[in-house]
Amino acid sequence: MNSPILQIDRLSISFRTEAGTVDAVKNVSLSMNQGESLAVVGESGSGKSVTALSLARLLPSPPAEFSSGRILFEENDVLKMTEKQLRAIRGAGIAYVFQEPATSLNPVFTIRSQIAEGIRLHRPEVRDVDAEVAKWLGTVGIVDPEKRMHDYPHQLSGGMQQRAMIAMALSCRPRLLVADEPTTALDVTIQAQILAELRRLRAEFGMSLILITHNFGIIRGLCDRVAVMFRGEIVETGSTESILKNPQHPYTKALIECVPRLGSKQKRLKTIEYNWETSK
Repeated sequence: MNSPILQIDRLSISFRTEAGTVDAVKNVSLSMNQGESLAVVGESGSGKSVTALSLARLLPSPPAEFSSGRILFEENDVLKMTEKQLRAIRGAGIAYVFQEPATSLNPVFTIRSQIAEGIRLHRPEVRDVDAEVAKWLGTVGIVDPEKRMHDYPHQLSGGMQQRAMIAMALSCRPRLLVADEPTTALDVTIQAQILAELRRLRAEFGMSLILITHNFGIIRGLCDRVAVMFRGEIVETGSTESILKNPQHPYTKALIECVPRLGSKQKRLKTIEYNWETSK
């Protein structure tokens, strides 16, 4: 059996605000093995992204506070790491692809310079950085990478910007890739291409993958297991097939029913009823 690459043990995260303390993540426990892919699914505000950012301690503190728990990456507790140790795992250990490439890429630097920065920092053994940048851009499906790497982000389409973000993440050879809503800002055709690219790259490089999403429709064929988050808690976990075919929690069932289906005679999409008064 593969050894765990990540273990989250009873993690709780809160934020200090002017209105008081907000509990964003409550007693979350998760584990994933080397080479495994995990989808973390839930609606906006359920705590998915906060949990994902905590893995490499990217949450600014304050206002974020780790109230309790542990995050073990390759058996080392991230919450006890020094800044030097964190810099070593950010990129080379855990890399991120975010949902808005236009805001994640620096508009005043070329694609080449932004990818090259990570390569120089985490892979000093690489002698020909330009060739390495072009290789990774070509790997994610960008045509004529030797030319396009000198473009600025605004010169690329949304789909190409997202591919450049994936190339930037992969160029550091991470053991764990966290894709946080990587296709939300893209049209459905480009969405399908990016997901197919992630599936291919995961198989090719054997890396572990966490996919953060609110959409059950995109996880089949890409993720081995699913964790469902609701109001900061994990309410259900299981294999992708078992969750999709036989969900146990009412919230999981409601999320699946919200997915639009081709050929459906239903005139309106189902929505999740939520009583804010009783949730307080």
